[in-house]
Amino acid sequence: MSKTTDLKARQSAAVPAGVGSKGIFVTKAENSELWDVDGRRFIDFAAGIAVVNTGHRHPRVMQAVARQCEQFAHTCFHVASYESYIALAERLNAMAPGDFPKKTIFLNSGAEAIENAIKISRIYTKRPAVIAFAGAFHGRTLLTMGLTGKVMPYKRGFGPFPADIYHAEFPNAYRGVSSEDALANLDQLFHADVDPKSVAAIIVEPVQGEGGFNVAPVEFVRALRRICDEHGIVMIADEIQTGIARTGKMFAVEHTGEVPDLITVAKGLGGGLPLSGVIGRATIMDAAHAGGLGGTYGGNPLSLAAAHAVLDVIETEGLFARALKVGAAMRARLDALATKLPCIGEVRGVGAMIAFELVKDPQTKEPDAALTASILAHAEKRGLILLSCGVNANVVRLLSPLTIQDNVLEEGLNILADSVHAACGIATGARAVA
Repeated sequence: MSKTTDLKARQSAAVPAGVGSKGIFVTKAENSELWDVDGRRFIDFAAGIAVVNTGHRHPRVMQAVARQCEQFAHTCFHVASYESYIALAERLNAMAPGDFPKKTIFLNSGAEAIENAIKISRIYTKRPAVIAFAGAFHGRTLLTMGLTGKVMPYKRGFGPFPADIYHAEFPNAYRGVSSEDALANLDQLFHADVDPKSVAAIIVEPVQGEGGFNVAPVEFVRALRRICDEHGIVMIADEIQTGIARTGKMFAVEHTGEVPDLITVAKGLGGGLPLSGVIGRATIMDAAHAGGLGGTYGGNPLSLAAAHAVLDVIETEGLFARALKVGAAMRARLDALATKLPCIGEVRGVGAMIAFELVKDPQTKEPDAALTASILAHAEKRGLILLSCGVNANVVRLLSPLTIQDNVLEEGLNILADSVHAACGIATGARAVA
């Protein structure tokens, strides 16, 4: 019996079935590569779901955490505070878009950041309602599941969800939903379901993550900013997956030129350690009373040390430009594949946040979840870790560390091409330009 087989059996006996996993049990990770308990090597095109943007165990991140371990690991910021919390807040306030005073709170997970952004918006506006979008993913707590616009596997059977949450259409040109259509749907929502004067916040992902890497058009984000200004609504940009250099800028919303009121961050910020935050207008962030925000582990010193190192690495190693280069290589390979394989309906994304959608027929665009799963399985057998996404589970997403070595990136893209061909029943030799 292999160690992997043994661990799968132990997991089944000890861990709830609802905690899904790929069944890869890692013993070592370096930059863009993993090794499992049976010695198999994998190229990582998942990066812990966009967490290790700076690569697994980046030396500067590891060194920063080790130094902090020699000082203290926890005091609770509310009990005995520390400068690193304040300094990281200052850095993020300066990096976030918008020519106005900002403040930042630190938390543990992306879902916790979303929860606090909603809390802050509600106490600031004295309004209850929140609008999210179809295809959105904002977390697995009850509130964030309510905000999430994807039923399986996140929402089925877990309701009822909190009240005063509404969903509007999100633009998806490939599926025939234009910005105009989505905005018309939002306007209908205001007329039929919720008074805009009762809406505390509109929360939007500049690029939907679990929804399928659907990119919010500039005109759509611009219109949301105008609508929020018109009705006194807080505009929240969920940058949990898109932020921290993933798209070639610190925050994906910067590609639109629009400025949200609040930005939620997590994932890539901690470089592998749990850390999240809400960055926003000082006037809004200060609306809560003392003690109304916080948590025992929020802004843990070890995670803060890692985050400072992450920001240093982004600057010194030029990861904005690197994200664009990695993404361009991914897109070029996928575009070449798409010209040969009609099962690839669309290639999309921003920076190093790239995905391709699988369909049964290019005319009907019927989603092909089975083919998507087959591609992931073929890739895993060949030593490449991939993730799927999309409301219909028919999108493959590419999220390698931004620090991935050129030769490893090329190797991974070769495996990806072979896996797509294998899943489609085409000989590897037919790869040609792909």
